[in-house]
Amino acid sequence: MAAERIILGGAPEGFDALLLAREWQRGAPVIHIARDDKRAEAMRAALAVLAPEVPVLEFPAWDCLPYDRVNPNPEISARRMATLAVLAVGVAAPMVLLTTLNAVTQKVPAREVVRGASFRAKVGERVDEARLKGFLARMGFSPVSTVAEPGDFALRGGIIDIYPPGPGGPIRLDFFGDVLDGARRFDPATQRTTVKLTEVSFSAVSEVILDEGSIARFRQNYRASFGTAGTDDPLYEAVSAGRKHQGMEHWLPFFHAGLETVFDYLPGASVMLDDQVTAARLARWDGIADSYDARAEAMTAKGRIDTVYKPVPAEDLYLDDPAWEEATARHRVVQLSPLPQSPGPGVLDAGARAGRSFAPERQQEKLNLFGALAEHVQTLSKTSHVVIASWSDGARDRLKGLLADNGLRGAVEVPDLRHLPEGKGGLFLVIWPLEAGFTAPGLAVISEQDVLGDRLVGKPRRKRKADNFLREVDTLSPGDLVVHVEHGVGRYLGIETITALGAPHACVMLEYAENAKLYLPVENIELLSRYGHEEGLLDRLGGGAWQAKKAKLKERIKEIADRLMRIAAERALRHAPILEAPHSIWEAFAARFPYQETDDQLAAIADVVADLEKGSPMDRLIVGDVGFGKTEVAMRAAFVAALSGMQVAVVCPTTLLARQH
Repeated sequence: MAAERIILGGAPEGFDALLLAREWQRGAPVIHIARDDKRAEAMRAALAVLAPEVPVLEFPAWDCLPYDRVNPNPEISARRMATLAVLAVGVAAPMVLLTTLNAVTQKVPAREVVRGASFRAKVGERVDEARLKGFLARMGFSPVSTVAEPGDFALRGGIIDIYPPGPGGPIRLDFFGDVLDGARRFDPATQRTTVKLTEVSFSAVSEVILDEGSIARFRQNYRASFGTAGTDDPLYEAVSAGRKHQGMEHWLPFFHAGLETVFDYLPGASVMLDDQVTAARLARWDGIADSYDARAEAMTAKGRIDTVYKPVPAEDLYLDDPAWEEATARHRVVQLSPLPQSPGPGVLDAGARAGRSFAPERQQEKLNLFGALAEHVQTLSKTSHVVIASWSDGARDRLKGLLADNGLRGAVEVPDLRHLPEGKGGLFLVIWPLEAGFTAPGLAVISEQDVLGDRLVGKPRRKRKADNFLREVDTLSPGDLVVHVEHGVGRYLGIETITALGAPHACVMLEYAENAKLYLPVENIELLSRYGHEEGLLDRLGGGAWQAKKAKLKERIKEIADRLMRIAAERALRHAPILEAPHSIWEAFAARFPYQETDDQLAAIADVVADLEKGSPMDRLIVGDVGFGKTEVAMRAAFVAALSGMQVAVVCPTTLLARQH
């Protein structure tokens, strides 16, 4: 018997979080499927303000394309497995699983497999250290010298550092013989204990579990699908040897006896669909099928110079339309829509509407923008609580002051909407990165962007701090070659404490030619850099060879600089058409990209657009590894050129790459 299907209109962004909370209050888990990562993050932020009491689990999608050659981000894989591990053992109380379309249309390991992929131990118990190490290797953990991100583990004699998925940070296990003598969470930067533990549990950090059974299953399925593998198949060779291989997650069905869906993990859950999810789902399947066809066609192409990619059938890893309908058939499904709906069988209207935009006031200098806002707030407060959502503390304080200047005093700052009083009326300020406001019975929310216009948000850039330098030293191993700014190439021997002026001092110990030693205080660590090769000749401490090398290099740099300056001067005299796109159209186009840009992408995009706008020929090359986002930079440049009336050609070396792009 088919479960209930509901279309719920009158649900603009922001208010949809209240509807999700109401669905959760029915007493069953809810799977909320956002259109993309940006929409999922918006829902998470909205729930934190509108219904912070709702428990939320997040299940992200892989950050790589279907049939890619690269792995999904290890941190994302770890987060996915941490969520599956919680769901596999059953949730004690109703909760919201916040996920995306890309995540739920991809199959996952079966619940039985995830439940079995765990390791538990209590302090004071005997632990088979070899078994623990084998478990970590099979479950996808990577051996490193110093743990830095989820999925890392490091062996330090009688100590094992493990960075499991989920919040809390890494765990340090202290062994006395074969007894677990202590366990604690610690800060990887300072190495200081944050929490002492009495027991620990670990789950897999990868959906590919490299044990004997899965390796044998992969080999059998691979040969059955593609015939006998030759010696030129690095994927087959690596997995057969029990080693990880780049991108092997894309052959996930070959490692498991059977895969399940996220819906199988929560059989009694309601499903709430974000606006436009159905259209996006069908378009995604078309893209997946096209990628599979391109890979399958390339298998038989003549004259190939790269390794042949042998793709898994699309329906083995992803949900097509019939599989989607089957997976959701027993679930109550609520389809959200921001548009008003006429109530009828299976159709409801939640009563919320998009809020007012103050764009006309922003565009006319004669109109008082904040006076119009104050007047609008006074009108709304007669029947509703009025909430103004700001992106930051500073923006909230500025708006509060401007409203006071226009006669609206007494605005109350609240952390979330649970703190609104009973009744109606009143003006409240909250930190909430909401793009557009809404009105609903008894509640009106005005966003900062409604008033001030579109907000350009850049990711904060990470600064290099002193403790980061110390962490870099931890990644060095005795014997590694380093370069000192003043003394040249030396060999790193370790950290040693020496006594200077009667006080102990931590120093980096370096060895130079003729067994000479240099002790560098750790606070001067910025004077060191890694040497580019594993082997090299050590410089003589105090000798003139290194200074001669530096002087020769400086002269060479001057020659190159002179030549580059001449080239730059000649280029500056040339002219080219100025290409630029209208700001509003550009922002709308950029917002459609599904992934959050990295700092390097943002810098490359800004540089490329600046090149197009300055009226001189561009001479820029974007370099990056496979899957690192070069195409997103190129598409933005193509967009600017096309809107400026130019024709754009995308030239690729192979048919497959042309189809992918």
